[in-house]
Amino acid sequence: MTEITASMVRELRERTDAPMMECKKALTEAGGDSTRAEEILRIRLGNKASKAASRITAEGIVATHITGDGKLGAIVEVNCETDFVAKNAEFIAFARTLAQRVASDNPPDLATLSSLKLKDASVDEARKTLIGKIGENLAVRRFARMTAKGRLVSYVHGGAKIGVIVDVVGGDDALAKDLAMHIAASKPVALSGDGVPAVIVQKERDIALAKAAESGKPANIVEKMVEGAVQKFLREITLLGQPFVKNDKQSVEKLLKSNGASVASFVLYVVGQGIEKRKDDFAAEVMAQVGQARGSSRLARTNS
Repeated sequence: MTEITASMVRELRERTDAPMMECKKALTEAGGDSTRAEEILRIRLGNKASKAASRITAEGIVATHITGDGKLGAIVEVNCETDFVAKNAEFIAFARTLAQRVASDNPPDLATLSSLKLKDASVDEARKTLIGKIGENLAVRRFARMTAKGRLVSYVHGGAKIGVIVDVVGGDDALAKDLAMHIAASKPVALSGDGVPAVIVQKERDIALAKAAESGKPANIVEKMVEGAVQKFLREITLLGQPFVKNDKQSVEKLLKSNGASVASFVLYVVGQGIEKRKDDFAAEVMAQVGQARGSSRLARTNS
């Protein structure tokens, strides 16, 4: 039987915001599998038991670049080991230069971007030189290049931990900026339900079915409950369905219609999203060291 440690419970609580005892029960039921435990909590506690979309698990910054006419732009995430380095001027300049080169050179992948020339060295050589100067490992994680159907607007937030580029057709500059800020705050997965990956929808449907089945209601009612839960979930994670951050009585879709505007596409990067960052359990480490010291002391007495 898998031992459920305090650190496992704490990490699950940080991801889900569920009560400690509920986290422990879910981990026990899941045999220590944290992903399965999170699903169990979702079934029992609903959407409030998931904060994974906003979890930041690595350091670095998001840099953006948009041409003066707003028709071409790029966004790039560059990672480092500590938040201290993420504030380093040379590190920030490196990330911004990469965003400019992605926009101008349109590299198809990271390997091509790494081989592009920056003055007398390639991007990868410049990265390695910066590693030598800063003393931390640095990595270019991902990038995207956008050409506008309308005009591009960018927004970075939280010390450049969150970056957005949105393509807005119609409306004015204030609306476009508000939409970029909304995306950064609400973190939609897609523009509309059609853009949500099928695996995410199916997972939510399975969770809703498990919850509805516990109600003991007839099959036709359960089916309606499941469909209602899925549609509610899609509204929460899609840009058009979300309530606008400045007026939660109005959806983003209605806001756009009232301004004769639409969103063609957007890109949202959250630094470190999906990267598991090593967390040292200081208390456990201290206890282990104390145990080692006691063991060594007993061994010394035995030998003497």
